[in-house]
Amino acid sequence: MKRYGRVRSMSEEVDWDSLTFSLTPTDTMYLTETTATEPWMPGSLRPYGAIPMSPAAGVLNYGQGLFEGMKAFRTSKDRVVFFRPEENARRMQRGADRLKMPPVPESIFIDAVEQCVQANIKWVPPTGRGALYVRPLLMGSGPVLGVAPAPSYTYLVYVTPVGPYFKGGVSAIDLLISEDYHRAAPGGSGGVKAIGNYAPGMMPSKKAKAAGFAEVIYLDAETHNYIEEVGAANFFCVKDNTLYTPELTGTILPGITRQSIIELARHNGYDVVETKVSAEFAMGADEAFCCGTAAVISPIGSITKGGEKAVYGDGKPGPITEQLYSHLVGIQNETEEDLFGWLHEIPL
Repeated sequence: MKRYGRVRSMSEEVDWDSLTFSLTPTDTMYLTETTATEPWMPGSLRPYGAIPMSPAAGVLNYGQGLFEGMKAFRTSKDRVVFFRPEENARRMQRGADRLKMPPVPESIFIDAVEQCVQANIKWVPPTGRGALYVRPLLMGSGPVLGVAPAPSYTYLVYVTPVGPYFKGGVSAIDLLISEDYHRAAPGGSGGVKAIGNYAPGMMPSKKAKAAGFAEVIYLDAETHNYIEEVGAANFFCVKDNTLYTPELTGTILPGITRQSIIELARHNGYDVVETKVSAEFAMGADEAFCCGTAAVISPIGSITKGGEKAVYGDGKPGPITEQLYSHLVGIQNETEEDLFGWLHEIPL
């Protein structure tokens, strides 16, 4: 396998400070293909760009596809690292089983994301000025007319540099509880990162933003009482120094940042309870935040439900939220010790 020599990321073509969380086309992507009956084999790098696909592809007609979201960081020790990529590989495997696709072996998944970062190393921002976002895709690319698994599959990885999610520091966001829309139902695909889970949230999110909110909070589809997710992020609240987060019941995505926060909070001496979290309980909490790969932790300043609005503290990030954010980002940037072995160095 070809390895790429070390290249400094500071490039005259890139204005790192102007980067947002949006797409910047890079140079190279990775692609491999298989059929429903053959094993996955290592793929190859190729120039970033469009790929040919049948109009009858399973992913286009029936949404047979998954994606992952990861980041490669340049740390304070001038290393380039992933954050827990093995967990992304395993989550994609669970999703593949659910959508009747051949799971990508962890070794091929990791090798692919490593190769893609190595080939685009000049796009990795300097420490503290962003990250290289990595997007693995698994999709039914073969043609199929009836509602059935596709005959062949494509595993693809591309990358794009992104700036810090919070420009000018972490600030609290205002959220709206959706009374009309739900993200997932029991027995569905809410527990995997299926592409079809995301388009239905675009309209409720746009409506909430038009009303002055950052995002929506979804309640469970059965009782309409319990918080499930914030847009595409996991939810936490803090009451009397104890963290509460919705338990994984098959309708909530098992976020890797979510699990990391649970482990980190317990390491720091906090109790963490995974349970059903009612909207009423959350709105009476001391702090609240949501989490995911993009923002790591987003402090919540207020939650509105109907005519009721709960404001946390003075609308600023709470102390436990700030502590967890600083600790987690510190591990990713290697300004804090990685006691958990979460960082995966990318060979350069």
